[in-house]
Amino acid sequence: MPIERNCYARGAAAAGVLALASTLVLGAARAQDKAPDKIYVMKFTLPTLNDPSHLFAKNYAAALEKDSGGRIKTEIYPASQLGAIPRQIEGTQFGAIQCAVIPPEFFVGVDERFEVMEAPGLVESAAQAQRLTADPAVLKLVLGLGADKGLHGAGLFLNGLSSIIAKAPIRRLADFKGKKIRTLASKFQTEALDRLGATPVVMTLGDVIPAMQQGPIDGSVGSIVVYTPMHFQDAAKFVTEIGQPPVFAVAEISKKWYDALPVDLQKIVDDDAAAQAVAINPHMIEIYNNSRKGWTDTGGELISLPADEQATLMKSLAAVGADVSSAKPALNDAYKIVADAAQRAR
Repeated sequence: MPIERNCYARGAAAAGVLALASTLVLGAARAQDKAPDKIYVMKFTLPTLNDPSHLFAKNYAAALEKDSGGRIKTEIYPASQLGAIPRQIEGTQFGAIQCAVIPPEFFVGVDERFEVMEAPGLVESAAQAQRLTADPAVLKLVLGLGADKGLHGAGLFLNGLSSIIAKAPIRRLADFKGKKIRTLASKFQTEALDRLGATPVVMTLGDVIPAMQQGPIDGSVGSIVVYTPMHFQDAAKFVTEIGQPPVFAVAEISKKWYDALPVDLQKIVDDDAAAQAVAINPHMIEIYNNSRKGWTDTGGELISLPADEQATLMKSLAAVGADVSSAKPALNDAYKIVADAAQRAR
């Protein structure tokens, strides 16, 4: 009997150990099932500060964190904190940066069709430009570019209307002649300035203020929504509001990062970008008007061309897009899509 009781005791002990082990394994599995979902960090980069692009990035980031239940964690780096614009674009393509909010024409090194949104003479007002960004054909074109180069287009919106900031006032079309004006590396912009009698000088945004202060350029193409918050008053005080071309911004997502997301988060990324690209429209107008007021409040001057000369300017620039794109079939097809949409948006 003692031997039998001892064997029974050992067997019971062994069974208890196995039961405990099973409980621990099952508990660990259940704990793992209840573990928090993976957190996806999303870094935003943009070259500007306190403009519609910056507000879009902040609103988009907030919507993503809310709608993802915290599964997407966002960080925003304005004013080129992550490098010059070409580095920002490369970082997004390779996945080091997850979202770039930049005017589409800066992506011409990825696909030259990005610059069709920069064509002058297509729209005459902010309202028309905003309607253009909502056109299905335009969205399909622009947001689809770069898909084979590491980019996933998510949103398109109007950031502002162009003006010319200059050290000496440009009050008439004749005042453009001989001026060295900074522009983007877009044939649509350089050709437009050529037709106005100015000399285009391709330059990055970060170089504009020192270049105007030191003399290599007399002025720059840009928007008041950038001039005022980035203190361009330090270099020049005259802004001629020609309204051409409109300045758009596109939200490009790293395709490498996007493709690694769960399907439900991919939908949130796309839906929130589309929603915020529309929601920014009234705020863009408000920022634009506040920037104009801020410019004059600090001693700057806003100039409009005489009505007849503004009409002449629009007429002279209207053919730039067709002329520049005519020798390149793919670019020309893209231009026609945008030009047709601009007519529908009138």
